[in-house]
Amino acid sequence: MATDGGMFVHDDTRADQQSGVPALAGGALLMVAVVLAALNLRPSVTSAGAVLDEMRETLGASATWAGALTTMPGLCFALAGLAAPYLARRIGLNTAVAVALGVLTVGLVLRVLNGPWVVLGGTLVASAGIALANVLIPVVVKSSFAARIGLMTGIYTAALQAGGALGSAVTPPLGDAFGGWRAGLGSWAVLAALALVLWFGATRGRPDGVANTPETAGGGRSLLRSPLAWTVTLFFGSQACFAYIMMGWLPQVLLDAGVSRTAAGLMVGLVSLLGLPTSLLVAPLATRRGGQSWWVVGLGVFGIAGVSGLMLAPSAAPLLWSVLIGIGMSVFTLAIATIALRARTSADTAKLSGMAQGLGYLLAALGPFLFGLLRDVTGGWTVPCAMLLCVLVGQLVFGYLAGRPRYV
Repeated sequence: MATDGGMFVHDDTRADQQSGVPALAGGALLMVAVVLAALNLRPSVTSAGAVLDEMRETLGASATWAGALTTMPGLCFALAGLAAPYLARRIGLNTAVAVALGVLTVGLVLRVLNGPWVVLGGTLVASAGIALANVLIPVVVKSSFAARIGLMTGIYTAALQAGGALGSAVTPPLGDAFGGWRAGLGSWAVLAALALVLWFGATRGRPDGVANTPETAGGGRSLLRSPLAWTVTLFFGSQACFAYIMMGWLPQVLLDAGVSRTAAGLMVGLVSLLGLPTSLLVAPLATRRGGQSWWVVGLGVFGIAGVSGLMLAPSAAPLLWSVLIGIGMSVFTLAIATIALRARTSADTAKLSGMAQGLGYLLAALGPFLFGLLRDVTGGWTVPCAMLLCVLVGQLVFGYLAGRPRYV
């Protein structure tokens, strides 16, 4: 244990240096556990979208039910995520992540057992597990990989994006192979259970992060009065709003621009795939120095260029606009890294992660609704895209300020 301003900070990196080869092996196992956990944090959402038509037909569910099913994860990310720091203080960081993975596993099983209300209930439970893990995994990166935050954040966010892509791509074939959408969706519970087992093995005997320290015993200070914490939150929320709008509406914008359904699907897939190499490259480079401001600005400019192209000349170069948007959306990896880099201790990282992701996802959940509302009111995509450009300008400003080397 090391102290920082009178507060205890767990530092697995120092412990690993002192204990030699066994600790290195333990660190490698924990790294694999983090990656496997990250792979589980998006398939619950994307797998349902891939078989939503089959689910509605089998269950006799309405469009309103489908809307609730697709909206629930984002709202749950916001609400359950706010509870994650408290849970980590009460039972320990490693145990809290195990609880999150366990809740996710139970939810994935529950949602394929019965009718439409059970599906909604299971989705709610699974999304709660994801929300907890969303907040807590960056704290694990901060406390256990302090010397490699950029690398681990890049790997973690790449695994998140890969899991999302796998959820949408693999679920239909799994359903075809094993007897329907229930089997396809239920198969993801196996991956979640494996992540839980590996997590137990990787964290056995390791100090439990933010629990049982003088700082966290009484809950510590609130970050709600910290201007920097609000800046990080608004940065995270604006980039998440951009991503949610593009994931939900980009296919329709491309179709209305004259792109075929097949080509539009390929372009949307490309947007997701571009995040993988960018996450692995940008995060380690951006965290080598004290600040990340200009990296955030650089990626933001790509997003602004892509959305401007969609607004002004959507049919001129839709592939180019999609590529630019995909690069711009990869600022997500810096939003995650910023949470760990702007806090001195694991306890503050947990609080900042809970605040930024809890309130940030709440902001993001409003974006697709407002984008669609503006489309209905105006009858075109110009005003909605102009609104999105305002979001991106906000992301640029808040990201620049959040990227400066300071602490909450």
